[in-house]
Parts: sequence; structure tokens; C-alpha cells
Amino acid sequence: MTVPTRSATLLFRNVGAALVLAVGLAACKQAPPPPEPVRAVKVVEVGSSAYGTAPEFAGEVKARVESRLGFRVAGKITRRQAEVGQHVQPGAVLAQLDPKDYQLAAEAARAQANAALTNRDLAAADLKRYQGLRAQNFISEAELQRRDSTYKAAQAQLEQAQAQVASQGNQARYTNLVADVAGVVTAIEAEPGQVVSAGTPVVRIANDGARDVVFAVPEDRASLIRTGSAVTVRSWSSGAPALEGTVREVAAAADAVTRTYTVKVAIDAASAPPLGATVYVQPKALSLVGAQVIKLPTSALRQEGQGTAVWVLDKASMTVRSQPVQVATADGNEAVIASGVAPGMLVVSAGVHVLSAGQKVSIYRDKYSKAEPVADKSAPAPGAGLGTANAATR
Repeated sequence: MTVPTRSATLLFRNVGAALVLAVGLAACKQAPPPPEPVRAVKVVEVGSSAYGTAPEFAGEVKARVESRLGFRVAGKITRRQAEVGQHVQPGAVLAQLDPKDYQLAAEAARAQANAALTNRDLAAADLKRYQGLRAQNFISEAELQRRDSTYKAAQAQLEQAQAQVASQGNQARYTNLVADVAGVVTAIEAEPGQVVSAGTPVVRIANDGARDVVFAVPEDRASLIRTGSAVTVRSWSSGAPALEGTVREVAAAADAVTRTYTVKVAIDAASAPPLGATVYVQPKALSLVGAQVIKLPTSALRQEGQGTAVWVLDKASMTVRSQPVQVATADGNEAVIASGVAPGMLVVSAGVHVLSAGQKVSIYRDKYSKAEPVADKSAPAPGAGLGTANAATR
């Protein structure tokens, strides 16, 4: 028997090690990834449809004239008879100041008037006596004129004192805050014990009569609302029928904080909701009901960078591609599209966040329906609804 040499033994060992290493490397090699599954997606066909909702704003019912009443003199409030929600008539006392100082001033004025009256009577008596002496030629004409001047000065002082009495009497009466119109008390701005200056608002009254609905519109809509245009007003809390009003005033400048414009709508006072009630306001100048626009479900929209995009299905290759779109506004649960898609395109309407560009998909079919779930095929010619959608943004 032939004995293997040392070199042959080493050769066999090296070949065996190589075979073992090759088998190990083959076992460690990862299997190729499975092909990406074809996702089933729901699609809608782009077409134009009628705009169905009108823009609404929240408004508040207010009195056309609201007065903030205050005392015409300064003092300390001792009583307040008015209460919020109370209906008052002209002449009703709303609050009172401490009148003592004004009563003392009035008494002082009356005393000065009495003194002035006495001086006037004395000057009148002197003038009468000197007129008799002048008739007998016992005094000169100059002396008579001096007596006449003294009488006229006394008469002027009396009139001044009498005017002061009337003024001080008015000051004393001004310590009573009296309603000058019929209306409803809407706010109390000062309480008994508080010292107020003349003119400080104490009670706010909403005058009876005309009523307004006040609401705010953004800057891009304010220019579309004109004075005299029609507005529909409906109550928020009750099922009362809607009211028709007209725009009475549009603010000339935007609010410094909200940057919105205040609009006042005149409504019939007899059928107006209570003061302070919240109402829905629909300016007809902003309504696009019935206009043909392109709408897509909000589930079809996704954020892409700084804008909005949708997935458009290429039916020939059954792949999707990203298409940027511009959203004009909302119509219920749908988005009105201003640009980016045209009638006839197929847009993915569900599962948009799990797709990628160029991914193959299939159209989802309900197991209970044999029809392909695509929107109405009777879409207008390309571009038919884009102009209207752009109008919605304006």
C-alpha cells in the first residue's frame, strides 16, 4: 500500500478547508427580498360638480345705538338702582351720588342771590329818589347818572347770582343718573362706594328700536361685501326661520389685532333674536352655490414639502405619480381644487400615505360590487371646471 507523502496530506487538508469555507459562505448569503406587493387603492375620476355650501360667519345681535351713561359731575356713588337685563324707561333713576356738597353749594348760591337782590332794591330806591330830586333841579345830571349806573350794576350782580343758583341747582340734580332713553341695561361699570369723575361710564344701555347683526370678515373677503347687499341670518340656538337683512356698514379699516373688517347688517327689530344672541350670517355676495368647480375628497390630499399633492393613477402602467395641486376652499367634506388636476384624471382617494412614486397598484373592488369604483365618467372637457374653481378663491 502506498503511504501518502507529507505534501499530499497538506493538499487534502487545504482542499477540505476550502470546501467547508465555501459551504459556510453559501449558507450566510441572504435570500433576495420578496417583490413589493401590489397595493389595492380606491380612486376617483376628476370631474366638475356644483358648489354646494355658502360661507358662513358667526355674528352677534346688538342694538344699533348703545349708550354709556355717566354722571355729569364728580362724586362718590351711594346707590345703584339699575341691574343688568333690566328694562328702563326715560326718567328712571339708575344711580346716585352723595349730594351734600352740591346741596351746600346751591344754598350758598341762593344766599348770594338774596344779597344781590337786596343791593338791587336799595339801588333802585336810591335811583327813584334821585330822579325826583333831579326833576326839582336839586341835583346835577351827572349825579343822577351815577345813581343809574349803580342800579344797573346791582341788577347785573343779581342776574349773575340767580344764574349761579340755577347752575348749582343743576349740579345738585346731576347727582342722580337718569335714563334718557328706553332700553335694556347691558352692563354695569361702577359700583356703590366708588368715586367717579364727571363723564366716567357707569351704566350701559342698549336703546330700544333698530337691531344690527355684527360679524367680522377676513381681508380677502371684505372688498366683495357692499353696502346694501343682501344677507341671510339664522339663529344658532333655535329653529326659528331665517331672517333677511341688508349690509348697513362695512368698516373702513381692519381691526389692529385680528386684521378683520367689521360688518353691520340691519335686521327687522320685531323678529330679531334677543340681544347678544349668536347667529349664523351668510352674505349672498360671497355665495358660490351652484357654480361648477372641481372637488376631491379630503382623504386624497397629502402634504408634500410646502404644498399639497395627490397621487394620480396612470391606468396604462398601473403606477402612481405625485401631482401638486392648489386648494381653493372647502365644500363640506370635500376640497375645492383651483389647479393641478384636470377632468378625466384618476386620483387615489384612500391610503395615500403608504404609496411611493412609480409604485404599482391595483384598483380596489368591493366584493359586493362588480362595478369598477371610479367616479362619474361623464366628465366635461379638460379645463371645464378650473376657471370656476379659481373664481372660488377670489
